[in-house]
Amino acid sequence: MAEKSKAVVLLSGGMDSCVVTAIANETHTLALLHASYGQRTEERERRAFDAIADFYGADERLVVRLDALRQIGGSALTDRRIAVPENLPENSATIPITYVPFRNAHFLSTAVSWAEVIGAEAIFIGAVSEDSSGYPDCRPEYYRVFSELIRMGTRPETRIEIVTPVIHMRKSEIVRKGVELGAPLDLTWSCYRFDEEACGACDSCRLRLRAFSQAGHADPIAYRTQVAR
Repeated sequence: MAEKSKAVVLLSGGMDSCVVTAIANETHTLALLHASYGQRTEERERRAFDAIADFYGADERLVVRLDALRQIGGSALTDRRIAVPENLPENSATIPITYVPFRNAHFLSTAVSWAEVIGAEAIFIGAVSEDSSGYPDCRPEYYRVFSELIRMGTRPETRIEIVTPVIHMRKSEIVRKGVELGAPLDLTWSCYRFDEEACGACDSCRLRLRAFSQAGHADPIAYRTQVAR
């Protein structure tokens, strides 16, 4: 059998990035990258990352801190003076306050640097455009432009592809794909607010709960409450 090429996978510890890890594992050798940036649940997300990385037996792991995002603030995820909103209306044209300004560019820049050093040919990221909170750095156009930036900003012989395998999926489709691939969804964490039991009311929890319900599967993590979806 031909040796698998290497891919850097951005693994936050959430459901989407876990399923993307499972997808990448089908075709690539995994190099898993986790970034902490002062978010409210960074310790819980780190535990999820470690558990998922152990599940896949990933030998190459990189954990970085991007504290500038916390210092800059401007998001309910990084500034505790800003409350995490609950029960947001669906399909709002307003970008929610949980958006961390230009966060994915920081993640991708770190991933590109590491990929170039270790010889990875792809970067997998669990961005979702179709059924998410409307963050501008989760749009397909964003990744097309960033791919050109990689081409222009790396060595001439470097070839690194950005892969966004779930970007056009509904969240329920992501759940089904994860179940199909045996992804450890029980190890993931999505809540914006709490570390032990998910709140069930923040936008991330509500999207996740709805996804599992629509997919016909029980969500394997514990919630304090589950609001109507």
